[in-house]
Amino acid sequence: MIFLKILSKFIRVLRSAASPNQIAWGFALGAIAGLTPLNALHNLAVLILLIILNVNIAAAILALTIFSLIAWLFDPFFHTIGYAVLVQLSWLRPAWTDLYNAPVAPLTRFNNTVVMGGLLTSLVLLIPNYLLFRWFVIRYRESWNDRIRKWKVVQILKSSKIVRFYLKIRGMEG
Repeated sequence: MIFLKILSKFIRVLRSAASPNQIAWGFALGAIAGLTPLNALHNLAVLILLIILNVNIAAAILALTIFSLIAWLFDPFFHTIGYAVLVQLSWLRPAWTDLYNAPVAPLTRFNNTVVMGGLLTSLVLLIPNYLLFRWFVIRYRESWNDRIRKWKVVQILKSSKIVRFYLKIRGMEG
């Protein structure tokens, strides 16, 4: 049922009145938090941006969930990038040393190769994630929404007693 709930929220976000830009920026910012370990301080900055900016929080949570589920597959890649930046680029060592000795900076866990690699990768993917998801939202709203509603699977699910019961219970929650 959790999968149905996530899928339902995802489709609700796509059909919502929010602009494609709001949804896409929410998704792109959520991807940053999803590609990096959650207990790093930079994710607090992402959370603050989500609150301050006019973005879709549901899209951010969706991206966080999706990217968190697949990020561990890319940990060796993130480690390689983080190791290169933290160790192999010797001209950056004085900056890392100064940053590590700063009062709050170690809470960012920047000295962890996976955190550094994941953060750098997610920052590089920020604009492509935004553009790709914006295109996806626009494309879904223009043509895919009507097609998907006509699928027999969707019509069968909508007429299913279990799904109607689930929707009725979900409506009672608030």
